[in-house]
Amino acid sequence: YWPHLPEDASPIERDFAELWTTKPKVVFSRTLDEVHWNSRLVRDDAVEEVRRLKTEGDGLMEVGGANLAASLIPHGLIDEYQLFVSPVVLGGGTPMFPPLDERLKLRLAETRQFATAVMLRYVAD
Repeated sequence: YWPHLPEDASPIERDFAELWTTKPKVVFSRTLDEVHWNSRLVRDDAVEEVRRLKTEGDGLMEVGGANLAASLIPHGLIDEYQLFVSPVVLGGGTPMFPPLDERLKLRLAETRQFATAVMLRYVAD
């Protein structure tokens, strides 16, 4: 959607599209064969790739996806957690955190209330 906005897109959508499409992206996937527009595909060792990205860049990156995040947590590669709570009872799903050998020490840094959800931002101590 973002690289090909419709003519009637709002100014806010246009501003976001400019930021989103110019920002380099890394897609971690074992099933995709290719990715497009300003993205590169990583199929192997997400942990080592994220370590490399953190040391080579400014250290700021966002990780999306429960499985990817879960693979990084035991290696101490997640510095901040943004949890969005929007109660929907499904009776199943992907666990938010993987089984860990040690307790994560997190400090609540921010809360934000929206119309249908609450955001809880925690930082690793």
